[in-house]
Amino acid sequence: MKVGFIGLGLMGRAMVECLQKADYDVIVLGNRDRTGIEAALARGATEAANAREVAEASDVVMICVGTSDHVEANVYGDNGILAGVKSGQVVIDFGTSLPASTLKIGADMEAKGATYLDAPIGRTPAHAVDGLLNLMCSGDKAAFDRVKPVLDVMGENVFHLGKLGSGHTIKLINNYFGMTTACAMSEAFATADAAGIDRQQLFEVMAAGPLRSGMMEFVRNYAVDGDQNLAFSIANASKDVGYYRQMTQDMNLNSKMSACAGDALKAATEGGDGDKMVSQMVDWMSKSMGPA
Repeated sequence: MKVGFIGLGLMGRAMVECLQKADYDVIVLGNRDRTGIEAALARGATEAANAREVAEASDVVMICVGTSDHVEANVYGDNGILAGVKSGQVVIDFGTSLPASTLKIGADMEAKGATYLDAPIGRTPAHAVDGLLNLMCSGDKAAFDRVKPVLDVMGENVFHLGKLGSGHTIKLINNYFGMTTACAMSEAFATADAAGIDRQQLFEVMAAGPLRSGMMEFVRNYAVDGDQNLAFSIANASKDVGYYRQMTQDMNLNSKMSACAGDALKAATEGGDGDKMVSQMVDWMSKSMGPA
């Protein structure tokens, strides 16, 4: 099976390295940062000129880019995946995309005889190199079964979650919940600071009961020890919560809980902190929660 891979950012380049370690023949297409491309070429990959060429040369096409707009830019147009896709081919989106976009692309792929799967990722690039990702895949079960051997190379836990779009829906719900927790814990620490209460003492009390969670601990590790072990940027968090809000609107729902986290993350990003990590929302809260 020849794998075409589009998007060699931090996660994509790690996934490509994992595939190459498993002796897969890979054709790659990157973006402005050529670091991942050059590393893949040095290990024996070939480089495509555009997404159409990737599709024409591959058995399965994998996409790992930042936004639904980026996905659609690689799918549509004269040099897009759709222009080069073959009947029976499987195309997989590993990003965190809007379900409505995923369904639209899926229908257009089906019209060409190809199958589109969404498989958003859990865990980090370090996990990706070692094939230890969580992959939340959905879409046609027969197509999933055909590509599962290669998914198993990259993922420790590979889920099939039903109809197309279910993976992206679950990922957005997951990320909305996680980022809301991170923002709430950041504000809790900022409030404790203002009250003259030790951050660790606050955490110990909160963590002694049912509130305790891994996300709370990520924020605590930065807020108390200065350890940055949650490698997820504020800008990405803002994008994902924004996508969650868009998804709920597309479902004719009025989300009651996501506005606060969404507004805080957006303000931090627009204020120049987008490249900082989510745990550092503690610092932003401390600065922004001044006198009412």
